[in-house]
Amino acid sequence: MSLIYIGLGGFLGAISRYLVSKYINSMFSLANIPYGTLFVNILGSFVLSFIMSLGINRLEIPKNFMLFFSTGFIGSFTTFSTFMYETIILNEESFNYYSFVYLITSIILGLFFALLGYSLGRIGS
Repeated sequence: MSLIYIGLGGFLGAISRYLVSKYINSMFSLANIPYGTLFVNILGSFVLSFIMSLGINRLEIPKNFMLFFSTGFIGSFTTFSTFMYETIILNEESFNYYSFVYLITSIILGLFFALLGYSLGRIGS
């Protein structure tokens, strides 16, 4: 039964990533940085940390929901492999500056929003 929750979450997360990333990229169509991937990874860092922190510190979140949401939905919504690939492609296409900015921005903002989400999830505990 756990695999069904993970699979359903993964299905919805992958579709959401595609739609959100496509929308964000259309807003910055002339930019060299893949903003769609950057956005979904930062959002995913925040949301996963927030939900996990809530589950640890304040709420009893059912195991099946956590499997659906954390492993399934967020696991497929965020994408480390695409992030790495896009960094390499930017570098290969001689956008060395953009490659570096994308890499550093992703790491710093991802960590910042993960910490923010975790901290917000702990409020009141």
